[in-house]
Amino acid sequence: VLAALDMLGYERPAALRHKTSGLVGIVVPELNNPIFPAFAQGLEFRLSQHGYTPLLCTQSPGGTTEDEAVQLLMSQGVSGIIFVSGLHADSSASMERYHDLRNRGIPLAFINGWADGVDGTFVATDDAAGMDGAVRHLTSLGHTGIGLLIGPDRLVPAQRKIASFRTALAEHLGITDAEPHIFRTLYTLEGGHAAAEQLVASGHTGLICGSDLMALGAIRGVRGQGLRVPEDVSVIGYDDSPLIAFVDPPLTTVHQPVGALCQAVVTALLGEIDGNPGPRTELVFRPELIVRASTTAAPR
Repeated sequence: VLAALDMLGYERPAALRHKTSGLVGIVVPELNNPIFPAFAQGLEFRLSQHGYTPLLCTQSPGGTTEDEAVQLLMSQGVSGIIFVSGLHADSSASMERYHDLRNRGIPLAFINGWADGVDGTFVATDDAAGMDGAVRHLTSLGHTGIGLLIGPDRLVPAQRKIASFRTALAEHLGITDAEPHIFRTLYTLEGGHAAAEQLVASGHTGLICGSDLMALGAIRGVRGQGLRVPEDVSVIGYDDSPLIAFVDPPLTTVHQPVGALCQAVVTALLGEIDGNPGPRTELVFRPELIVRASTTAAPR
């Protein structure tokens, strides 16, 4: 009955509303990439189930920073904070901000990224396994010119994807120098577009992208060269963002287990709020390659 009320847009009777157990902050880097709204929704739902009120903060270029978002959350008296792909994933950033929060007694949890020495719960998708699965898929289809479109080297998930890509090229294709097959750019449509143009021009017929958003840009870049996806160039995304199965063509992508990641991080954070700290090792969740219509056999 309650679910029907929510789906139809009716307000719940006051007596049936959840009693709040406190506030929990959620910090995400942006909302333009559809994977981040998916994480935000998954976290909000699970926190609400436990009676906590989620406070969502998003960043924007030239706008609110992560530190400013944290200051806002602290002014609201949050019981804990969850960071999704935040500065903890940036190997060039200072981790003192997180040490300061822990010294103030704030429980912390992190999704996708690792910061050695930071006292908090870390959960992540196994980027190495995801990348290996993508390379295996393309090589099984006969592709030998495989390129990686990825973000800046300073980001831990990018580092892990690049390392696995190098290993996979050596294992499956005997390529010992992967650098000519890696294009570092931004996790945007424009970044994917520019990278695809360069890699296709150098003879690559299989493109693996660091995000679904990049993959959509890559498809546009391939078509801009007068080529077809997947007949001439196969494209693989990463995330399995909402609605990505309905683009043209439906995108083959590495599925991040968003629900499992959200459940694990909320369980750990709320346990710590209740005085039961969780493990300080990184919890890694294996992704799944979802094969759709953007990949096919290599062209002759």
